Order: sequence, then structure tokens, then C-alpha cells
Amino acid sequence: MMDYLADVKIYDAGADEAIVNKIVKHLGIALRDRDSAMVSTSDPNELARVKTNWIGKKLGVTGPDADKAMEETIAAMKGDRTKSRVTFYYLVAKHLGKLETL
Repeated sequence: MMDYLADVKIYDAGADEAIVNKIVKHLGIALRDRDSAMVSTSDPNELARVKTNWIGKKLGVTGPDADKAMEETIAAMKGDRTKSRVTFYYLVAKHLGKLETL
């Protein structure tokens, strides 16, 4: 099993373990499959799902703010070929100032 907290800390040294655990719990069974545990930032359909289901439904953010948060997260993780869904979701929430609402 992947150490989600260690991966998040690559991008945010002060990452809160409780928040990372909430994201892991939210994603649940999806993290068992390697393919669904990663975010394909080159797939527009995947990004649309993230925008609708995570940013829109869970974080309550839509429109240009959602797009900007995704763009900033993609830029931050550009050197990582396999982008962990937990880390991606954490960074999006952080960019939007929504970590405490999780």
C-alpha cells in the first residue's frame, strides 16, 4: 500500500495527516486499483470527472476557480509521471483553501 502522507509531503511538507486520511477514506475502494488510484492529467475526460465530482460536488467550487486550482496542481506535479489521486485531490483542496472543510 502506498504511503499517501509521504507522497503529499513531497509537495506540502506541513501536510496534515488527518486531512490526508479523510481523502483516503473518501476515495475508499477506488485506491485498490492502480489505474483509479492515479490521475491522468493528459485525459480531458478524467480531468472533467475530477472537476465535477471532487471540486464541484465535494469542495463546492465551480467555474474559473476550479480550472485554476487544477491547472496549478498539474503544474506543481508536472515532474511526477504517476500522479497519486490522494495527492492531487489534497493539492487542489489546498489551492482552493478548502482543506479544513474536509
